[in-house]
Amino acid sequence: MCGIVAYIGDKQAYPILIKGLQRLEYRGYDSSGVALLSNNEIHLYKKQGKVVELENFANGKDVSGSVGIGHTRWATHGAPNDKNAHPHYSGSNKLAIIHNGIIENYASLKAEMISRGHVFESDTDTEVLIHLIEDIQEKTNVDLEEAVRIALNEVIGAYAIVIMSKENPDLLIAAKKSSPLVIGLGEKDEFFIASDATPIVEYTRNVVYLNDEEIAIMQRGEDLRLLNIKNQQKTPYIQELEMQLEAIEKGGYDHFMIKEIYEQPQSIRNSMRGRIDLNKGIISLGGIREYEQKIINAQRIIIVACGTSWHAGLVGEYLFEDLARIPVEVEYASEFRYRNPIINENDVVIAISQSGETADTLAAIKLAKEKGATIIGICNVVGSTISRETHAGSYTHAGPEIGVASTKAFTAQVTVLSLMALSIAHKKGTLSESRFRELLVELDNIPNKVAHMLESDKTIKYISDIYKDARNFLYLGRGYNFPVALEGALKLKEISYIHAEGYPAAEMKHGPIALIDEEMPVVVIATKHGNYEKVVSNIEEVKARNGKIIAIVTEGDTAVKAIADHVIEVPETEDALSPLLTSIPLQLLSYHIAVMRGCNVDQPRNLAKSVTVE
Repeated sequence: MCGIVAYIGDKQAYPILIKGLQRLEYRGYDSSGVALLSNNEIHLYKKQGKVVELENFANGKDVSGSVGIGHTRWATHGAPNDKNAHPHYSGSNKLAIIHNGIIENYASLKAEMISRGHVFESDTDTEVLIHLIEDIQEKTNVDLEEAVRIALNEVIGAYAIVIMSKENPDLLIAAKKSSPLVIGLGEKDEFFIASDATPIVEYTRNVVYLNDEEIAIMQRGEDLRLLNIKNQQKTPYIQELEMQLEAIEKGGYDHFMIKEIYEQPQSIRNSMRGRIDLNKGIISLGGIREYEQKIINAQRIIIVACGTSWHAGLVGEYLFEDLARIPVEVEYASEFRYRNPIINENDVVIAISQSGETADTLAAIKLAKEKGATIIGICNVVGSTISRETHAGSYTHAGPEIGVASTKAFTAQVTVLSLMALSIAHKKGTLSESRFRELLVELDNIPNKVAHMLESDKTIKYISDIYKDARNFLYLGRGYNFPVALEGALKLKEISYIHAEGYPAAEMKHGPIALIDEEMPVVVIATKHGNYEKVVSNIEEVKARNGKIIAIVTEGDTAVKAIADHVIEVPETEDALSPLLTSIPLQLLSYHIAVMRGCNVDQPRNLAKSVTVE
């Protein structure tokens, strides 16, 4: 959740830290802070609120120094206020730490240290960790590197940490377990450390992604050293970043979210690039090629994911069962790991995550691997933990997604799931050659149809203005578009704070219909294919109770247009591919309503982009 950034080199650290925190603010924005080492002192500045509040607070203060650490917080332990903001000092103020994650046994560690005279200034688990490190260093007379290693053997939980030392001004120590951390290797022995690559790409493309329980020692004038908490030396594996700097800027748009919505024709195309050959009539997914037969022979597929990725997984269930005739179960990763699931070696588990760092999904992967299942990953971030922990997988190649409410990641995930399901169905023989080619051609046409769909933005903005003050929304869909209804409701909740529910259209009469009155907007996905007549009947039921209908229809539809209050047209496509189109107007509807309500669409309250803690 939280974002961490650090620097050691020959440049001034503060500008690098502030810019890095601004780029990481999507990971949490309850508070932020920096610690800078200069003139043999650690100068620590932190403030509740967004990074701009920190900048104002630090204005006029000593922010010099070429070594520093910074943090933007999503609160877990302790309220979001100044004292709980990171960084945190050790008891002597000789050490400072930033931390993303949760130390689960912090309470027992804290009680033990209080009994030995330690005094804590905050309510956080993080402060306990830095006190523990200093306590070990003082009791055992070991160097800081060894004290960190010993301490990490005593803690239970998740962490990505960076530590600086007043007595070792040319040293930064970082470590990770279950929370992401990447180290950029700059020129002249300089190091950049961050939760993801967005603060690093401006300065270097050479990076090292830390593995779990690895410790990185960055000493000025020396090469990067790695070891694990068992004191085994590791060799850094240097990778080259593919990210482009302009991809993490707004590019003239008012918000990242609307930019990312409008990027979808390209991001969907990028998800297919090099994977479809229309002339030969083939799909080539190199990342899963060695495991295709395993998927074909699977007794079942289990999809694990959270949030928007879970909705993409629901679309995947329809795709694999409809096209490839393989039984599919879609599980919330957060529930899957705690319910003692039945998994065997003939199961294939598909784990979906935009960041590739989702804590619950990673835990579900670990459990499934222990049971002998084959794990396939679908994620966006190259080098992420999920991409390293799975047996095989496919990147979505959607590009960086900065807006907290996921948009292009959803359609990219659905695109990759479509490619997988089509490929497996073709090889399994559950699709005829002619039908396979029809779907392949139509999938290749989707980016152009999304671009055409975006031309309806003015219509959607007009509708948004009418319903921006509604207190409740209902979203209805059938078949492939039931998950889209869930996703549309989630988007509205996330960024506009309007209560919304997604339902299968046929289930409306089993309860939710009691909510419908003249003040209830009901968004109905009523495209030409997929139980169209049934959905029209559901619309009639809503109208009979004076509900307001916003219908998503296929271009040229007349039946629904005659009874709905508003219609938004989408290009005609195959039912199996319709979520790639019908999700777009729901994203735009949520965006415009949120903007009109004065909400912060890129950084909605209480949320963070990458959920790296439980």
